[in-house]
Amino acid sequence: MKKIALLFLLTGSFSFGQAKKGKLIWEENFNGKSLNEKVWNYELGDGCPNICGWGNNERQVYTKENHKFVNGKLVITAKKDGDKYTSTRITTAGKKEFKYGYMETRAKLPVGQGIWPAFWMLGSNIKEIGWPKAGEIDILEYVGKEPQMVYTTLHTQANHGDHASSSKKKIENIEEGFHTFGVDWTKEKMDFYVDDNLVYTFNPKDKNQDVWPFDQPFYFILNVAIGGNFGGPEVDDKIFPQEFIIDYVRVYSN
Repeated sequence: MKKIALLFLLTGSFSFGQAKKGKLIWEENFNGKSLNEKVWNYELGDGCPNICGWGNNERQVYTKENHKFVNGKLVITAKKDGDKYTSTRITTAGKKEFKYGYMETRAKLPVGQGIWPAFWMLGSNIKEIGWPKAGEIDILEYVGKEPQMVYTTLHTQANHGDHASSSKKKIENIEEGFHTFGVDWTKEKMDFYVDDNLVYTFNPKDKNQDVWPFDQPFYFILNVAIGGNFGGPEVDDKIFPQEFIIDYVRVYSN
């Protein structure tokens, strides 16, 4: 979830292919009363001292208190608490990691200037070789300062940060109700989907490690950031609290 430069801007109606999903391999439906810590990890604090501001000058502090479970859905709440912002960030690192497949979430977005929800993945070897060499798959990013825009992005050693492989798609009424966000990840390419409609394909001819670090397991991350290089820098304090509501996370075979 780094700041990005856009290589593609897609607008208008969908004109591409439909998502094709295989057998359901794993799902998280958030039906419990608390987070299943056999599957999920909390990431807490402001990223300091190792990566203050979570690498993007973000303003939020992550806690274990900024989420709840309501009617089989995970609700992450971004808040302004006094002079600080709080939110939740959870990962499946070391617990549920996947190599290839169709990865999908169904979610309802928070809105407003400064809000930055995401559903994304990092390479399982990130602690050994670091970012961006381990790779990053941003299946969904949305920033409240750009209504109706959905971002999908890949970060690699060859193309990351301001030079990431990325697209954004204008989707009217994306802020209303629930929508699905997915990626069909094979050994040849990645196809990104919103509501089962193709919005971006990444298929480089040269798949060396610097361009294609995607032949290893990756883990999921769900979070809501506030402000930062991409979500901000301005934050409208009047929008809070804001809720990122996640119905499920699913992995299908290709």
